[in-house]
Amino acid sequence: MISGPRDVSCIRARQAGYTSAIEAAGLPVDAGLVVNTQLTREDGCEAARTLLKKSDRPTAIFSANDVQALGVYQAARELGLTIPDDLSVVGFDDLPVVAWVEPPLTTVHQPLTEMAAAATELALALGRGEKPAQLGVEIATTLTIRNSTAAPPKERSKI
Repeated sequence: MISGPRDVSCIRARQAGYTSAIEAAGLPVDAGLVVNTQLTREDGCEAARTLLKKSDRPTAIFSANDVQALGVYQAARELGLTIPDDLSVVGFDDLPVVAWVEPPLTTVHQPLTEMAAAATELALALGRGEKPAQLGVEIATTLTIRNSTAAPPKERSKI
C-alpha cells in the first residue's frame, strides 16, 4: 500500500481498511509493503518504484488516493510493467480523470454529494444553536471496478 501522512485521520482509516482486507483474505500483513508518503503523483511514483524494485515485488498496489495511483502508473511504465497484467492498481476517491487514463483505474468511490449534504446540515443545525442528533456520520464507500485490476499470474499468486 502507498499510504499518506499518518497524522491524517482519513488516511489512518484507509490504511486500517487495507489491513482488514489483507487479513480477511488470509494473508499476512507485511509492514515492509506499506509506504507512508505525501498524497502527490510524484510521491506515489517514488513509493511505487521502491515497492516494485523489491526482489519479491507486489502484484498489486492500493494507493491512499487516486493522485498517488497515477504515480504508480508512471512507475510501472518506467519499469516496463503492464497494468493489469503485471501489476494491479487501485486508488481511492474516484476522481473523474481516473476513468480516462489507460487502463481506467479501479478506485474506491466516496459519495461526496451525500457527505457535503450531511456536513451542511450539521453546520446549519449548529448555527441555529441546535444540538445535533449526532456529530459524526458514516457514509459507505463503493468500489468502482474498471480495468486496472486482474488476478495475479499463477506463479506469483499468494492466495
